[in-house]
Amino acid sequence: MEHSAEYLHIGSLEIPSACVTMACITILLTLLSYLATRNMKERPEGLQNLMEKVVEMLQNFIGNVTGEKVMRRFFPFLATLFLFILMSNYSGLLPLAGQVPGLSAPTSSLSIIIGLAVCSFVMTHVAGVKGHGALGYIKHFFQPIAFIFPLLVLDELVRPVSLSLRLFGNIYGEETVTHEIFNLAPILAPIVMQALSLLMGFVQAIVFTLLTSVYISGAYGAGHEAHQLPPEAAQLPQGHPAAH
Repeated sequence: MEHSAEYLHIGSLEIPSACVTMACITILLTLLSYLATRNMKERPEGLQNLMEKVVEMLQNFIGNVTGEKVMRRFFPFLATLFLFILMSNYSGLLPLAGQVPGLSAPTSSLSIIIGLAVCSFVMTHVAGVKGHGALGYIKHFFQPIAFIFPLLVLDELVRPVSLSLRLFGNIYGEETVTHEIFNLAPILAPIVMQALSLLMGFVQAIVFTLLTSVYISGAYGAGHEAHQLPPEAAQLPQGHPAAH
């Protein structure tokens, strides 16, 4: 059953609220980038200083996963992916999110999440072609023996599905639990859930970016032989979301 809050009505035109929020987040990220770089100073201050610290932290994180060379080549895509997902997750914490037309977390929409997973899928294979050439990259699907070609293709097709369902399931579940707890105990419990939502929103953005970084690094560096988590991720507890 569709609710009116899921769409913004402009005359006879219906625009999904998640798409409206997504457009606003895109504009906000673009505006922040412009304001932070329009008057660059040798000694950064204010917004420039803040954004440089964010970029530095993301470079260190992604660089530890992919290595310096791959990080520098694909950093704009991976950093944008992380920031967009993070802000999308946090937009669901705004007052009346999901209750008024035009305001809904983009990551609560499966279609938008699938779009992000498809972008990750495409960029992974673009990286593979850039790293090995078209023929060299295709050759990896037949190694070590041609017999496993269908399995490797299936593995590639399952990845965007896995990325989509992991992010959607966590965000949807979190929103559902928060809503039900608010109905049961509207005074104190929601504050605790909001704090947990801040943490989970960050973790889910990290996990999505981490897995995409691993896929890109594997495709660019050594084909399917390198499709492994980095040592840091391999040491995660068995139940940790990033360990899957």
